[in-house]
Amino acid sequence: MTNLSSSVRVSIADRNPETTGAEIAASLTPPPQFADASFESYRPDPAFASQQEAVDLLGAFAGSWGAAKSSGGFFSRKKKTEDVKPGVYLDGGFGVGKTHLLAALWHAAPGPRKYFGTFIEYTALVGALGYANAVESLRGSTLICIDEFELDDPGDTMMMTRLLTELVASGTRIAATSNTPPNALGEGRFAAADFLREIHAMSGHFTTLRIDGEDYRRRSIEGHAEAVGSDEYEARLTAALESGKTVSDDSFDTVIGHLAGVHPSRYIKLIAGLNEIGLRDVHELQSQTEALRLVAFIDRVYDAQIPIHATGVPLDEVFGGDMLSGGYRKKYLRSMSRMIALTRGS
Repeated sequence: MTNLSSSVRVSIADRNPETTGAEIAASLTPPPQFADASFESYRPDPAFASQQEAVDLLGAFAGSWGAAKSSGGFFSRKKKTEDVKPGVYLDGGFGVGKTHLLAALWHAAPGPRKYFGTFIEYTALVGALGYANAVESLRGSTLICIDEFELDDPGDTMMMTRLLTELVASGTRIAATSNTPPNALGEGRFAAADFLREIHAMSGHFTTLRIDGEDYRRRSIEGHAEAVGSDEYEARLTAALESGKTVSDDSFDTVIGHLAGVHPSRYIKLIAGLNEIGLRDVHELQSQTEALRLVAFIDRVYDAQIPIHATGVPLDEVFGGDMLSGGYRKKYLRSMSRMIALTRGS
């Protein structure tokens, strides 16, 4: 394995990556931590029956390809596969294993052309290639997995609706997840309904299931994201450098400002090769636009499982004003959960 770095301190703000549509398409695979995800390695919580139900549902969904394949023949009767719809949608809280299950399905599905990405990655693909070319690049694939389906932008949602409708019509199967805050007073019960209403042309193609449970990232972690003092911060970065790691060192404001000039589809390249991330002087954000960029950035950091060291306000307290009671509440709560895990090395 090539050693990408040796005792290097860098600045994220010095990176100005470019990303092509071909690169985005090639990167549509499960995050590294789910490279070996399987239904067997998922551990359903016995206190929440819906977790085992999700394993059973996706197992049947994965197995239905074989049934469909063996039912051919001009004079043969088609095996009944009406119970398995071409799409499945998992609705649920944070950290209940939806991404693990989605990745397990991706691994179990026949290939070689199948794709796994977040909602924003697919919209970035359309933005880079144009709608028609994006459809052609995905057409013929066996499975499209969409993690964290978003309902925030009506334009993007309807564009994805049209894209998925065309792909389902051509034989591609779809699997999607979305997050619901565990303390949302029942609003999460309607997440699937909202999704299906938005994609009204496809609603009959989806089987939906809500997965209940506790956030595994917080089962053994209470409190806030970890914030350290300046001396401890420097000691941690120095120790990482002395062990041959590549570490970024930036002020929080510098990173927030730099994110404004980089398309979210390129955030993954901002952190390429980094082993640890340092953020100095974290503070509460008042701009929702800046907060949403940070959420997208933290998603990529979490996918890459890069630890964060930070000074100032604990990262999970940066969403100021009434952000946590607004329309992006689900995004912020998910990001807070991930920030706690990333700063505490869990």
